Amino acid sequence: MDRSEQGLLRTDPVPEEGEDVAATIGATETLSEEEREELRRELAKVEEEIQTLSQVLAAKEKHLAEIKRKLGINSLQELKQNIAKGWQDVTATSAYKKTSETLSQAGQKASAAFSSVGSVITKKLEDVKNSPTFKSFEEKVENLKSKVGGNKPAGGDFGEVLNSTASASATTTEPLPEQTQESL
Repeated sequence: MDRSEQGLLRTDPVPEEGEDVAATIGATETLSEEEREELRRELAKVEEEIQTLSQVLAAKEKHLAEIKRKLGINSLQELKQNIAKGWQDVTATSAYKKTSETLSQAGQKASAAFSSVGSVITKKLEDVKNSPTFKSFEEKVENLKSKVGGNKPAGGDFGEVLNSTASASATTTEPLPEQTQESL
């Protein structure tokens, strides 16, 4: 290997962006003029390659846009496709599958719990309805209903009770037309 190739293969640290440049000055002072010239040529070559690649990329992007235009693919359709593909990728992951399975099990358990609570509430309401206190209250309501509605049998609907009450109060407060003519 000649000396110029050795310079290219050296493992000296290359300063990263934001790294202190003063720390690397010592490394450039030890380079010979030949090594510096070789590095300058290599720098120019890499910059030229980057420029060429940028131009090739721009041409490829332009060609891609032209193909999409001819196919009628617009940005919205592309976004929809990307979202659909992303969602498909997410649903294919084991984490999603485990989470989905866990949530499904939790939903089934919650459904069973609500069903159980509903059964318990129904049973408690039946117990309350069959309790002596409720029976006593129910009897009092029936008595009140029969007093307000007259001698009608229990079990009439609320509308009938209201109508009978209204007609009962109307007959007691308004004199009939026959009575007013007789009294004259």
